[in-house]
Amino acid sequence: MPVTTSPRATARTVPVRGRPVAPGLLVALLALLAVLVLSIGVGARPLSPADVWHGLFDSGSADYTVVHRMRLPRTLLGLAAGVALGLAGGVMQALTRNPLADPGLLGINAGAAAAVATATAFLGISTLGGWVWFALLGSAAVATLVYAVGGGRGATPARLALAGAALNATLYSYVDAVMLSDTSSLDRMRFWTVGSLAAAQPSTVTAVVPFIAVGAAVSLALARPLNALALGDDEARALGARPGLIRATAIAAVTLLCGAATAACGPIVFVGLLVPHLVRAFTGPDLRRLLPYCALLAPVLLLGADIVGRVLGRPGELQVGIVTAVLGGPLFLRLVRRGKAAAA
Repeated sequence: MPVTTSPRATARTVPVRGRPVAPGLLVALLALLAVLVLSIGVGARPLSPADVWHGLFDSGSADYTVVHRMRLPRTLLGLAAGVALGLAGGVMQALTRNPLADPGLLGINAGAAAAVATATAFLGISTLGGWVWFALLGSAAVATLVYAVGGGRGATPARLALAGAALNATLYSYVDAVMLSDTSSLDRMRFWTVGSLAAAQPSTVTAVVPFIAVGAAVSLALARPLNALALGDDEARALGARPGLIRATAIAAVTLLCGAATAACGPIVFVGLLVPHLVRAFTGPDLRRLLPYCALLAPVLLLGADIVGRVLGRPGELQVGIVTAVLGGPLFLRLVRRGKAAAA
């Protein structure tokens, strides 16, 4: 029996033909490489591209220590966290069929933050190796709770957003209460809670990269199944997909990505929301195109915001979480207004 789909569903999932993919990916990769060089070169002591090159590969260079102990770990952490947040946002928006879905807005980052605050204040854990596991546990717990409160298999985008917003507010209130009641926890976490790359160390990168790599691989592998799921559960089953398994796998991937990124950098908002929107404008809705672009362009946004914070805050710096919030707020409002105009 042939499968029939509505024109609207088909328009959401069938890729727009005639749009070149490889040249665009090459441009995105070049933009990422340029931002990586700038991230290593910009700081309290500016480095030219030649200084960056010698600092990377010449152990006798005067800039070798600065590059390898400070700039390079920070840049690599921004790269890894950007990939994680971009892919998590793209998967979350596809999973919920909600263009405003974001791991931060749905409370997943808040779950990781609450778990880390609990581990720091009550269990005395202050190392990233311990934080990662608590962050993953908190992310998984909140993702499951949002999905259940939002209606489970019958969840709608509106219910998921409301459940996430409620949990997000509750959990961040809990984090603030824990920090204010424990001065030592406040000192350890006050920069982490606004989102920062400043404390990056080589051990930080090696601790989170395995989790992000697994989450990224699973997310990219889910592109075709999520395309099928966008047609609806019945149509997806007719195409051989298993909606329940797809949703569970997607939630697990988002948990790995957000838990690891939040443990290392703190809760950074708007990156996972904005990048898929910007990418979708020229890739169309096909996740096989959208997710690779998100993985390349989200680090560009995150590292670019970090560079802006270092330049504007000299001789200190503005934390990257503050910069993304300032940049993302107006863009988020514009997306909401554009969505209302389209629905009118």
